[in-house]
Amino acid sequence: MKSSGVPAKIFLKIKFKFADMRGTLFLALCVVLCFCAIGCKRQRAGKLTLAQVHQVTQELAKAASDAAPNGTLIKTRRARSELAGGADELYIGLHGNAAAKNKLLQKLEGVATQHHLTVDAAAANGNSSRITLRSAGVATHHIEIEVLSSRAAANNDNLPAGTARLAILLDDLGSDRNAADAIFALQVPITLSVLPYHAHSQEIAQEARKHACEVMLHLPMQSVANETPEQQELRPGLKREEVEDMVTKMLQSVPEADGVNNHQGSQATSNGALMDELMPVLRDAGVFYVDSRTTTETVAYDTAKRDGVKTAFRNVPFLDDVQNKTAVKRQLQIAIRGAKEKGEAIAIGHPHAVTLEALREVLPEAKKQGVRLVLVSDVVH
Repeated sequence: MKSSGVPAKIFLKIKFKFADMRGTLFLALCVVLCFCAIGCKRQRAGKLTLAQVHQVTQELAKAASDAAPNGTLIKTRRARSELAGGADELYIGLHGNAAAKNKLLQKLEGVATQHHLTVDAAAANGNSSRITLRSAGVATHHIEIEVLSSRAAANNDNLPAGTARLAILLDDLGSDRNAADAIFALQVPITLSVLPYHAHSQEIAQEARKHACEVMLHLPMQSVANETPEQQELRPGLKREEVEDMVTKMLQSVPEADGVNNHQGSQATSNGALMDELMPVLRDAGVFYVDSRTTTETVAYDTAKRDGVKTAFRNVPFLDDVQNKTAVKRQLQIAIRGAKEKGEAIAIGHPHAVTLEALREVLPEAKKQGVRLVLVSDVVH
């Protein structure tokens, strides 16, 4: 009986060709999948966006806070423009030894690894070390770790959680380097507000962090007629681009500034239109705002709150309206009581000799009365 099927040789040839085709298709599919995997990996490891950089900064600050000893000073500054090619900055003033510093570095490198960031070798300069994180070769973060004097941290040791907090803010720094050195010699957490474009503004701001102090920009604003204005100041009637240009340049002149408060400014802070122009600039710059409340008509704090700027206001009397040591000491006691009653307080003074003498004598009493001395950034919300 004859077979009506396909001849065996032809059938085998078709079978082998089909098998070859399947092998070729499988190989091609593998190649495609490999390219996809490489592409995904490259995408994951690609340059971070500015928003992603800011998110990593928060994670780095959290890791530093978890790893560092109590009393460590942690400050962040966000890059203000992706176009400018800037990187976020993280400053860590560490109260600890080499082991604490190494533990901190390991934590920071762990965060970097999670986000596919490379870490440049640490560059040491005395008690300070600086590392740079990069994404696809582009710097995203500059981190400075500085081992600080332990004396400043000792002022707040052994105070329980929930302790009342008092921030001392000293205005008008920039012209007198000796006054700044006298503040640093106090060895307590103090925030310095530095006027832009003065002879020693940059020098004082740079030194402040080495002494566990915080820096703010003392932003000149229009006041009443009998007060001497700065050469440049915010005043009602300025256009948005004029406000943005002026404030941006002033912040650049004091790059260490984490926040801003008004210098004088009773006319400016009571002008809603001007404050509407100012606060988005501060928000985009990543700095906080403290309303010095030089007038009861101010709208600055409320505008900052509305526009998403971290903010606070002076909520106890000025320390040195009367430049007499006894009077200043009395005002400091009022500030300490205010902190205990309200939970936290911001007291504002100036680097007068009598003010510094009063601070030297009274601030040690704050701890005995159960009040923790903090930086202004610790009480903005």
